[in-house]
Amino acid sequence: MPRGKQDLPETHRTMQVVNHVRSLIENGTLQPGDKIPPERELARTLKISRASLRTGIGYLAAMGVMKIRHGIGTFVADGPPDLGKASLSFMGALHGFQSWQMFEARIILESNLAALAAERGKEEHHAALAEEVAEMFAAVEGPSDYLIHDVLFHRIIAQASGNPILAAIMETVTSTMYDKRRKTVERAVDLRESAEMHREIYRAIRGRKPQDARRLMEQHLRMAQTAQGMERPTERKAAAGALKEPLARPRPTAN
Repeated sequence: MPRGKQDLPETHRTMQVVNHVRSLIENGTLQPGDKIPPERELARTLKISRASLRTGIGYLAAMGVMKIRHGIGTFVADGPPDLGKASLSFMGALHGFQSWQMFEARIILESNLAALAAERGKEEHHAALAEEVAEMFAAVEGPSDYLIHDVLFHRIIAQASGNPILAAIMETVTSTMYDKRRKTVERAVDLRESAEMHREIYRAIRGRKPQDARRLMEQHLRMAQTAQGMERPTERKAAAGALKEPLARPRPTAN
């Protein structure tokens, strides 16, 4: 029996939503600032569940294409969304980037972006950061929703740096971070502690304290690296250990 729509992998359903929205933007049906059709209508058009649709919309929000306004609706973000650019994740798949390498790059890049944001950020950036912090606290029991606001928080800091080149580089990193993290975030623990850390970073940026912002961002990313290392499935770790057991001296892994 052929597989129905409901049997398709979640990644396929997510890309259905992404491709559909991209086509609506490309043909001019949706313009920056437009509200997208209601969930029920979109889900019926794509022949997928509303839960799958929300996953796809969440992906688009994390990529900066959509802006979710709770209680109001979902809107196309202002500015020209670019859904066709190559993701760092493709290069990672080709060249075998490691998790620790991504965090090393993020620490170097984002700690300095936070310092620049503290020096150059405008009131509109402060307001947007405050909104995302509030949304993170509201989503501590919903890891997938939390991740979207986490990603948006880091994107706003990059924009607040006032350097469009660094912000563009951060966009590539953000896309890859979201792609990888959304596969494990349901196993996240202590999201409230993470939200508290984001609030401290926000306060340092709003208070025009670049050194504090840099320090807190680095501290946050090092804590996140440890926490995300614990999100890996235990059975995968056990399987990896079993494969290494016959070796005389197992090699250390970089996570």
